[in-house]
Order: sequence, then structure tokens, then C-alpha cells
Amino acid sequence: MSTLVLNSDLDLLAKQLWAIGDPVRLQILRILPTGPTCEDACNVSTIAERIGLSQPATSHHLRILRQAGIITNEKKCRDMIYWVQLDAASEVSEALRELLSGSDR
Repeated sequence: MSTLVLNSDLDLLAKQLWAIGDPVRLQILRILPTGPTCEDACNVSTIAERIGLSQPATSHHLRILRQAGIITNEKKCRDMIYWVQLDAASEVSEALRELLSGSDR
């Protein structure tokens, strides 16, 4: 593996895969926009309503995704809005592809 040499890289990948490996969090990722625009803004209330969870439960899932670096948030349009970090999502996909290709076997 050329870029996944360090155990810390594997630890980060494991954390990210765990974060996205939950059906509720996958639902959240599916509805989040890919940028911080007011037109497509998703705040906790909007997300909770769309996935059918309480706001505290939704906030919990958002925190996990944010801590894994998969999503980000910003105060905008009078709300805290969330969106997918496409670069981070691509890096997770690439790291997993590299890991599974067994390039250091």
C-alpha cells in the first residue's frame, strides 16, 4: 500500500468506515448537499424530519460523521447547515480501494 502505510492511516480509515457504516448515517449522507448553499441547506430540523428521527438522535449521527471528517457544518442562513465533504468521501473510497487491492502483498 503506497499511501496507507501508517497504522494511523488505518485507524482513520476504520473510524471513517464505521461512521458511514450505519444505515441512518447513510440516509443522512444521501440527503445532504455537497456544498454550503442556502438553497439546498440542511439543518438538524430538516434532516431529522426527512429521516424520521428526533433532533437529538440526528445531532448524534451528524456529530459522528463530522468527527470522522465526512461532513462539515457552518452557521449560515440563520442556521447551522451541514454538507458532505466530497474530497473526504473520495479519499475514503480511494483508501478502501487501495487497501483491498493489496498493493503491499
